[in-house]
Amino acid sequence: MEQTQILTEEEISDGLKKLPGWEREGSKIKKEFKFEDFNGVLAFLNELIPFCDEIDHHPDVHIFYNKALFELTRYDVGEKLTNKDFVVAHKIEELYKNIA
Repeated sequence: MEQTQILTEEEISDGLKKLPGWEREGSKIKKEFKFEDFNGVLAFLNELIPFCDEIDHHPDVHIFYNKALFELTRYDVGEKLTNKDFVVAHKIEELYKNIA
């Protein structure tokens, strides 16, 4: 498993350039995704969970019927952005492209 590394401001900026639609808010990166309905949101999360378990990093998820807001930060290093936040964000994007 890849080690968790706290990112510099430059690394965060560079990482966000590769994730269209993601934005930084304080110590988090976030993006909202739209789905067909509530079941679509849950099915998407069920696809994502095994990956998050495997790398031991899980997003905060806010569900609004047919939308999900994903927020990523690493709490165990003092709510800082890490390489794993960006790995999970890329996985979310990859999975979403497969259903869109």
